[in-house]
Amino acid sequence: MSTENSATSAGPAPLPPMHCLRRLEPGPPRLAALPTGTPVWLVSRHADVRQVLTDPRLGRATLYAPDAPAIKVTPSIIDDPDGMLNIDGTEHQRLRRTVQRAFTPRAIERWRPWVASVVESLIDELIDHGSPADVIAAYTRPLPVAVISRLMGLDNVDGKRLGHWSDHALSTTAYTTDEITTAMAEFAAFGSEVIAERRAAPGDDLVSSLLAAAAEDGSITEGQLVVLVIGLVVAGHETTMTSLGNALVYLLQDGREAWQRLASDEASAAAATEQILRAVPLSDAKEHLPGLLRRTVEDVEIGGVVIPAGSVVAADAQAANHDPSVFTGDLRTELFSPLAAPMLTFGAGPHHCLGAWLARMEMELGLHRLARRLPALRMADPVELIDWRRGLVTRSPNALRVSW
Repeated sequence: MSTENSATSAGPAPLPPMHCLRRLEPGPPRLAALPTGTPVWLVSRHADVRQVLTDPRLGRATLYAPDAPAIKVTPSIIDDPDGMLNIDGTEHQRLRRTVQRAFTPRAIERWRPWVASVVESLIDELIDHGSPADVIAAYTRPLPVAVISRLMGLDNVDGKRLGHWSDHALSTTAYTTDEITTAMAEFAAFGSEVIAERRAAPGDDLVSSLLAAAAEDGSITEGQLVVLVIGLVVAGHETTMTSLGNALVYLLQDGREAWQRLASDEASAAAATEQILRAVPLSDAKEHLPGLLRRTVEDVEIGGVVIPAGSVVAADAQAANHDPSVFTGDLRTELFSPLAAPMLTFGAGPHHCLGAWLARMEMELGLHRLARRLPALRMADPVELIDWRRGLVTRSPNALRVSW
């Protein structure tokens, strides 16, 4: 039984929409603590966060060194020290090259017509269902699952099964350590099965191309391949599902006046996607997004503060994305304006999110086509009644009733 998803008789307390969260005011690096009690340097200004994510003197691998302090309360899919996220330098570059060709902007753009057809099909089904309907179950959840499943050749896999494993992989308080461990063992076994199937019968899919690249490289271990496969399943749909659901909460509430312009053309939707990805955070967890933690390998000066070697550093992308020295205005005034600087939602530097361009394209098409097909779309219930996914690294609506 999950610990936080179990509702009391009174039900969980209402949560604010993600675009209404209070955030840390950017300032110089300061000492705080992780939930484990480990001291952490919190970095929040845009320039400082970019430095943390791009400076080779701050790495991921040292977070998992024998002398490293505890950074997580519960196990996570990204804890494997041999996983791509936790390897630095040339070894990381070699492993990353096995997958990054499938995620370049040019490669992703070839998928646009097919993704658009998936979007239109899901909207057709939503309309056929009739008003009101749950837009999460009918649209924002199945869209990215369908896309990553097709990309990886997993069309026949139950999306609910993948979602179950992903939720456990990203749990903070929603599940017990034993539940997470069991689910991750099942997930790894699934990854091994997929790899075995593609070795026996390669196809035109990402897993097959991964195996071909790994065979050519010769140094990628079986464990690394398994972590890559299951990691791509999670990363391939989680960010898009989370961001698209939270975007609809904003657009159907405080940003309602922008809905018609979103319907007008894909360029407007592309601009809005960038601003929403910048301004609406993925997480409100007390833990920092695990991928944005680093550890110094030597003394490093960041924002005028010398951070000693061996220190854990947290890059607060949410604060950096609202740094008033870089970004002015708010979503209401800037929704269709070009970004003043690169957003840091997807990180930066060597560990920049591989799926960033895929997530962008899915959101652009998802918002534009939905606004065009359903110009009168609106929330069917007060925002206080939104059913949120709780106890995970990311937060978005678990269900969202809409009408038109």
